[in-house]
Amino acid sequence: MLSDLLQFGPAFFAIAIPAVFLVGLSKGGFGGGLSMLGTPLLTLVISPVQAAAILLPVLLLMDAISLYNYRGIVDWAIIKIMVPAACIGILLGWATASMVSDGWIRIIVGAISLLFAANQITKDLLKRNANTPNLFAASFWGCFAGFTSFIAHAGAPPYQAYTVPLKMEKMLFAGTSVIFFASINTLKVIPYFFLGQFTSDNLATSASLLPIAVVGVLTGVVLVKKISQNFFYRFTYMIMLIIGCKLIWDGRPALLALI
Repeated sequence: MLSDLLQFGPAFFAIAIPAVFLVGLSKGGFGGGLSMLGTPLLTLVISPVQAAAILLPVLLLMDAISLYNYRGIVDWAIIKIMVPAACIGILLGWATASMVSDGWIRIIVGAISLLFAANQITKDLLKRNANTPNLFAASFWGCFAGFTSFIAHAGAPPYQAYTVPLKMEKMLFAGTSVIFFASINTLKVIPYFFLGQFTSDNLATSASLLPIAVVGVLTGVVLVKKISQNFFYRFTYMIMLIIGCKLIWDGRPALLALI
């Protein structure tokens, strides 16, 4: 195992440790889209495919901890619609993985994140009421979240595009998010396995990052309990804006290729 880890130098762990901690905060219910920073940060030092493979086992441990901390705190009506829809999205992502441009997926998801965050900020300023549940919208965004989660590890913006406007109580929002992403991360294990991404080197590196994952998740759980409802959603909007800009920036080669 030590020889497996030696292939990754200090530069890798200098990036990987804060990346995993930020993902842990999100998995603990704090920061929403922070989980999407993990793979982009790791791609600064390793390939995107390897980054995704290393993170998935870490995400599964985070999900297990979060499920325990948020047990019983969930809106099952949302889960019963969005998770089956996400399964369809994952299958579509698996079937089209070699045909879909990561760049354009990042641009589309980034634009969604920016538009919905801006829309929610505007609605808050105008004191408009929260959205009401909608079967078609939940199914559409659930499928889209499953697809983008598989293709580009960017499931948070489509998921939040539906759930944030509902303005659920912060703990209910966090708990429902935990169930949703724990479900789709578990489902992604099967296609990732058949794509040959779980090598001994990657799994050894994942294991070395697990303690950071635990600290990050527990910190996120504590922060959610201590902050106010208004701050929780304002922080979520800010993260959506940042993630949206980051995804569009990452996808800029696809735009430049058209020029």
